[in-house]
Amino acid sequence: MMQISDSYNQKHSLFNAMNRFIGAVNNMDQTVMVPSLLRDVPLDSEEEDGGKDTVQHHHTAARYFTAPRRDMHSYYVLLKSIRNDIEWGVLQGEDRLKKDKLAVNGPGVEGGRPEDQPEAEEEEDLQQQFHFHLCGLHTVLAKLTRKAHVLTNRYKEEIGGFASWAH
Repeated sequence: MMQISDSYNQKHSLFNAMNRFIGAVNNMDQTVMVPSLLRDVPLDSEEEDGGKDTVQHHHTAARYFTAPRRDMHSYYVLLKSIRNDIEWGVLQGEDRLKKDKLAVNGPGVEGGRPEDQPEAEEEEDLQQQFHFHLCGLHTVLAKLTRKAHVLTNRYKEEIGGFASWAH
């Protein structure tokens, strides 16, 4: 059996991915002294997308919201929110998901599994779901970590420009 301390040494472990993300957000948070300066400053990746002004739908920690084209300030707030959800948990979201699952499954389904589905089949399905979501989580954490690094570097560039302009 793998111990938790052993998994920390694994390059591609979930713990390391979360720690890289949390470290990048902590660095961003320590670097950004005036978050309001990030308002209306586009992130580089949006400029590459052609600066679309379309409305995007985002799902973060079981909270749905609609956001117009994102600026650096909205990414700053989003990244800090996700970091807090990772560090402190999302019990509200889990409770909401359980209620939604019960509403979708309806009566006659006990424990979220139809009575005619064999337990071995359910376990295989759970393993596939776990691997699917684990891969997705790694992908999302890597993208969010890059966003935090980009935001931090852009902030440093902007502040450097303001500092040289003020002298």
